[in-house]
Amino acid sequence: VADTMIYIIMGVSGCGKSSLGAYLAEKLHEGDDFHPQENIDKMANGEPLTDQDRLPWLLRLHDVIESETRSGCDALLTCSALKRLYRQILLHGSRALTPSLCPDQSMLPSTLPHIYFLFLQGNFELLQQRILARRGHYMKADLLRSQFDALEPPLEEENVLLLDVSRNISDIAINYKLISTLKMK
Repeated sequence: VADTMIYIIMGVSGCGKSSLGAYLAEKLHEGDDFHPQENIDKMANGEPLTDQDRLPWLLRLHDVIESETRSGCDALLTCSALKRLYRQILLHGSRALTPSLCPDQSMLPSTLPHIYFLFLQGNFELLQQRILARRGHYMKADLLRSQFDALEPPLEEENVLLLDVSRNISDIAINYKLISTLKMK
């Protein structure tokens, strides 16, 4: 387990999380696949998700991360992980939420050495164009603003690598040496 690495590709809708994940790994946990149907319906209707809507989804993704960590295999997961609290839930599960479960939440580390965030960042206009061009996804372009409004970019201390989405996927992977770092293919 000590050599296991979990990589979470994060960013707002349309930034290329799924595309980069598919490019880098045969084994990919697509975060969207873990949304409850109510969340999918809400987004398909143009309604932004609330923190309460996201909570069961984030806890399910935490369980995936825990399972992969126990398996001893590297894994890649996509998740918007828009807020610091969401990233803490991915790392620590429900302990990040309830003081009664973890009386000193400030003692929860902001990182875990085997989990790394790959933050795909880009400007609103570019990502809106990408969302408008894609077909068959329930996330509507008019929800992008709500994601940018909710976004709390990760801090350096959160084990994060910033990636510029204006580059194509292979450039991102090569320029940031992700393929060699990610030992997955």
